Amino acid sequence: MSLEERIMQDLKEAMKAKDQAALRGIRAIKAAILLEKTSGSKHDLSGDMEMKLLQKLVKQRKDSLDIYEKQSREDLAQTEREEIEVIERYLPKQLSEEELRAEIKKIIAEAGADSMKDMGKVMGVAQKKLAGKADGKTMSGIVRELLAG
Repeated sequence: MSLEERIMQDLKEAMKAKDQAALRGIRAIKAAILLEKTSGSKHDLSGDMEMKLLQKLVKQRKDSLDIYEKQSREDLAQTEREEIEVIERYLPKQLSEEELRAEIKKIIAEAGADSMKDMGKVMGVAQKKLAGKADGKTMSGIVRELLAG
């Protein structure tokens, strides 16, 4: 079952259950898929593209959440948290920080990286290998810490 088919099924279930948080999150995913499909690129969404689309949606909401928390807008922050939770249901299980750190240590060893000048090389491999399992900001922080230390 493709992401789009799964979204349509879950949208119906959320409507029946009158789950407003799920409806907002699922509708956001549906809108993003529709926008991507009509953006002029004449192709169906591959699994990889679906993953990137979902990650982008989560990142946008996390950025908004940060802003709302800094401005003490708990009402808006709660809405963002709910949507993040709904969207993350469609992503693969995220790695814990310890698991991510272990994977990045392996990548650094394989790449033979030993200084900050190798960060680009390590990040390129890490993003390909860990796509969908961790966000780039967290990966970058751990790579930076391991290469600097």
